Amino acid sequence: MTRDLAMPRHDWTLAEVEALFEQPFMELVFTAAEVHRRTFDPSEVQLSRLLSIKTGGCAENCGYCSQSASFDTGLKAEKLMDTQAVLAEAMAAKAGGADRFCMGAAWRELKDRDTPKLAAMISGVKALGLETCATLGMLTADQARQLKDAGLDYYNHNLDTGPDYYADVVTTRTYQDRLDTLKHVRDAGMSTCCGGIVGMGESRRDRAGLLHALATLPAHPDSLPVNALVPVAGTPLGDQVKRDGEIDPIEFVRTVAVARIVCPRSMVRLSAGREAMSPEMQALCFLAGANSIFVGDRLLTTANPDADADTRLFAKLDLRPMGPKGIEAAA
Repeated sequence: MTRDLAMPRHDWTLAEVEALFEQPFMELVFTAAEVHRRTFDPSEVQLSRLLSIKTGGCAENCGYCSQSASFDTGLKAEKLMDTQAVLAEAMAAKAGGADRFCMGAAWRELKDRDTPKLAAMISGVKALGLETCATLGMLTADQARQLKDAGLDYYNHNLDTGPDYYADVVTTRTYQDRLDTLKHVRDAGMSTCCGGIVGMGESRRDRAGLLHALATLPAHPDSLPVNALVPVAGTPLGDQVKRDGEIDPIEFVRTVAVARIVCPRSMVRLSAGREAMSPEMQALCFLAGANSIFVGDRLLTTANPDADADTRLFAKLDLRPMGPKGIEAAA
């Protein structure tokens, strides 16, 4: 009996994921597009907005990150934003068409002293009728429950890369640390937002390793961001990529397509790096199963296409914002 590719499975082998990457490009994208249409409307794209609520000074040494205190990138560390300022940004995001509002803080882990203020932000954003998402570093089980009680819908905690390349990216937290936080999020009843970054000097096998790790989690990520590294001067991986070159666009599209196939019901988000992507490359990504983007001219500390550019792109590709009903139907 032929297996239904649109039905999630958790027993993928690394060899099977690698074999997907090796498929002829046209066949791979065609398969991913078919899988995508089984669950989603291919003309709909979810719009999310990401705000840095606490910028810089992070104790982690992630080799790609402009916000790490380990590197001199010219970024000034700032304090946690005031709740009302965050809510004003959320209202602007909703007025601009966003359905989800994501809050990111440059921390290694959430501190209990900050939880009440974050809970106020989350409940306030939730009251505006927006989906809520946060990325605050590592969580304990109790902190995850508190965030859930405050109204947090999604928690973002990326695996970054495959397990074999992970030590080349960061050494201040382990792969298991990341998996533990994801477990706390799932156990608290929140949805997970978990993906990674490609174009950091990793091999195709490492990209397959990342997607294999995501596809074999106890539950597939509800949201799966695929980021293209934005090389920041002063970061080890940014300087390396500036020297050696960025990921090939077709290889990036392959990664999106494989993500769609191995996690067929996830929202696959075309995340960081869109500013440098041509309309044609983004069109291929949407064809291959990406169905979510961040809107707004900033993603934490890096550039993102402005609203006019995305309006033109959507018009050219006959795409439309997904809206809450489309998101709920996919869940």
